[in-house]
Amino acid sequence: MFANLTALITILVIVLFTAFRILREYERGVVFTLGRFDKVKGPGLIIIIPGIQKMVRVDLRTVVMDVPSQDVISRDNVSVKVNAVVYFRVVDPQKSIIQVENFLSATSQFAQTTLRSVLGKHELDEMLAEREKLNLDIQKALDVQTDAWGIKVSNVEIKHVDIDESMIRAIARQAEAERERRAKVIHAEGELQASHKLMQAAQTLSRQNGAMQLRYLQTLTSIASDKSNTIIFPVSMDLMSTLTNVLKMQNRRGPDEAGSADEPGGPDATDETTLGSSRMEETATDQANSSA
Repeated sequence: MFANLTALITILVIVLFTAFRILREYERGVVFTLGRFDKVKGPGLIIIIPGIQKMVRVDLRTVVMDVPSQDVISRDNVSVKVNAVVYFRVVDPQKSIIQVENFLSATSQFAQTTLRSVLGKHELDEMLAEREKLNLDIQKALDVQTDAWGIKVSNVEIKHVDIDESMIRAIARQAEAERERRAKVIHAEGELQASHKLMQAAQTLSRQNGAMQLRYLQTLTSIASDKSNTIIFPVSMDLMSTLTNVLKMQNRRGPDEAGSADEPGGPDATDETTLGSSRMEETATDQANSSA
């Protein structure tokens, strides 16, 4: 009799011990009574009737899930490998247990398919330059589907975009060509602005006759400071035309002076006559002195 009572007390203690459950602040318990959903309990101390009720623990903390690397073909037919990370948490413990068998596995699989489908709609340049936009698109697509499971996807981040080596070289050549194009455009814009400034300077210098000469002298001074032995001095076309006119006038005066010298009554003939008369007078004087 005493043994039976002891066994009964032991069984009651074990039953009472198993009936008490303690849930942490971040945990909830989904209670089923005879297989049917009863309520969500917790946190703290809760009582479960052994054999009649069953409880499933659900963690409400944010889960960080790594999405494995996925082979994605972009819209411009470039094959890349992309992996990402998904941040989500359970907001409705009832749905996360009743609506889906394993919400962790389901979310992981759906994240992989969504990553491939969303990135396949974009080109490679968009994957590399517009990650924030792609992250938002993937997050929205995941959140719409997982909302029925009582899961809230808070954020999605694309971690790596692995590209083939040949494609990396092609992108490098494209970037180099783009930089060269920008350099040429900037150089052309600089030449255009410089031409306008030079035109204004030429108009200002043309208002004074000596302004251009002073500019020439200043240029010569700056060139002379160099150690080079060759100096190129610019000469204006106006000065060249003036020198040409002077040379033409001298060429015209030369034949006129030669013609006046050949005439009989010209200055050269008079000089020769005077010289002949002087010689005759000297000869007559010498003969008179010898007779005496």
